[in-house]
Amino acid sequence: MKRHLSLLLLVSFAAVACGASPPPGTDLAAPLALETTIPLPDVRGRIDHLAWDAAGQRLFVAALGNGSVEMIDIAAGRPVGRISGLHEPQGLAWLAGTRELAVASADGKVGFYAGATLAPVATVDLGDDADNLRVDPRSGALVAGYGAGGLAVIDPVRHRIVRRIALDGHPEGFQLDGDRAYVNIPDRREIVAVDLAAGAVVQAWPMGLRLMNFPMALDGAHRLLAAAFRLPARLLLIEIPGGAVRQALSTCGDSDDLFFDGPRARLLVVCGSGEVDVYAATPQGYAAAGTLATRSGARTGLWAADRERLFVGARAADGEPAAILVYRPR
Repeated sequence: MKRHLSLLLLVSFAAVACGASPPPGTDLAAPLALETTIPLPDVRGRIDHLAWDAAGQRLFVAALGNGSVEMIDIAAGRPVGRISGLHEPQGLAWLAGTRELAVASADGKVGFYAGATLAPVATVDLGDDADNLRVDPRSGALVAGYGAGGLAVIDPVRHRIVRRIALDGHPEGFQLDGDRAYVNIPDRREIVAVDLAAGAVVQAWPMGLRLMNFPMALDGAHRLLAAAFRLPARLLLIEIPGGAVRQALSTCGDSDDLFFDGPRARLLVVCGSGEVDVYAATPQGYAAAGTLATRSGARTGLWAADRERLFVGARAADGEPAAILVYRPR
């Protein structure tokens, strides 16, 4: 009997060492560790998206429920500035070329603020529900999702709309890839490919019964798009430009941000269920590599590749102040 038990333990250990699924209840070390917590004591309500100034090592936080944007000095570990009086700020983008911060708000306005002082510089009115922002790495142009269905390309130097592109529903998470933008359209249960130069949708990929596809990430080197859905909670890995679904994986609930960590070949999904799910690339595809507990409602974050840190925005709840949770890879 002892020999059989020893053999069983040896086989189980070998299976885990070779990457097989461990027995239920096994406590695996999370692939990320909490490094520090930066309190935001004067912030109330929901926290939306974040932006990163790599040169200045500053994090910007859209405190939607507070009507403000918070500026955090990461080296000092504390807030050092604020933009107040905003109408539900949602999307942020740091414009390295002009050293300005762009802020998209639910009233349809995109405001531009001086990076050094946060003083207002200009405002572009998109009309309604300005949301996610992305910076085109080729030209520095700012692309904004807005309204009942549109992308706007904005010249960040002149602070003018260069082009509007009509969509069939409100755009949520989107990514830029050369002349293409890949856009989540939850209202249509679709992901669409947009030709930015032509100003038109060129492909639409139906998502079937999968609902609420909000976050999206791009791995340009491997021609792979990741999109997370809330109902059911699924993570899809999609080949581009063709649109074939390579994998469909279970993930955490209420996802709102996700990121590729290229050097570690990982994918991070930030969820309001109070978790970050981590997936690792294997020869057979991506596989679950661990789950990290955060806080309930902490569904937005940012992966700063240059600093190799994951920042997660946690709203005030249960007597704890709002905070930025800073995680480092193990």
